[in-house]
Amino acid sequence: MEKKSFFISDFHLGTDGHLSSLEREKKIVRWLDQYAPQMEHLYLLGDVFDYWFEYKRVVPKGFTRLLGKLAALRDDGVEISYFTGNHDMWMFNYMQEEFDIPIFRKPIEKIIGGKHFLIGHGDGLGPGDYGYKFIKHIFANRVCQWLFARIHPNSAIALMKHFSRQSRMMTAEEPWMEDKEWLLKYCEELILSQPYDYMVFGHRHLPVYWRLSNDKSMYINLGDWIYHYSYGIFDGSELSLQFFESDHEHLITNV
Repeated sequence: MEKKSFFISDFHLGTDGHLSSLEREKKIVRWLDQYAPQMEHLYLLGDVFDYWFEYKRVVPKGFTRLLGKLAALRDDGVEISYFTGNHDMWMFNYMQEEFDIPIFRKPIEKIIGGKHFLIGHGDGLGPGDYGYKFIKHIFANRVCQWLFARIHPNSAIALMKHFSRQSRMMTAEEPWMEDKEWLLKYCEELILSQPYDYMVFGHRHLPVYWRLSNDKSMYINLGDWIYHYSYGIFDGSELSLQFFESDHEHLITNV
């Protein structure tokens, strides 16, 4: 069987959506079980967890089905790359040390099957959103992280759940507006100097398959697993967006 690359993001485990967090987690594991024989590389593009903070010897409770499945995939030789998002940016060393899964905090370039990819979560990119960019700078500060680690986990997780809910609601409520899409503008700017084949992001919570103005590069947004249950598959020649057990198979596209 020919191996493929899979792209998926924005599970937001730890909060309920169309399904409960536990139901979604089981659904994700079913998806992983279905495609495991085909997987060469799994790209997790951020916000896998709705909130996350690693103390020196403590990680958030739960998510055992997903973490166990990721461990099994790695043991079977599947490559996995984890990109932090705005909800799980305080992912430090746990994935690397426990599962041998590298962590990426910025978009990366990669050649897959002869195609030029740009891959990342997508938060804080492009023009605008200056309030979030300021907050992200604070959250990424090591002193701020050290101070937050002094808070007892019970209180800290309650704070994270509150702020994560506010952030998620703001993102999810924004409809697609081509002239105001920051990630789309970011991609259009980048292709002026580097005509990528695929520019793959999460964060937006909308499944998007968009041909850019150079008529070559594709902007792909993976959607989410709160309502859409969408993901990307690259078969070695073409990347497609698909849906898994979904009642919301709405793809935003100009193709």
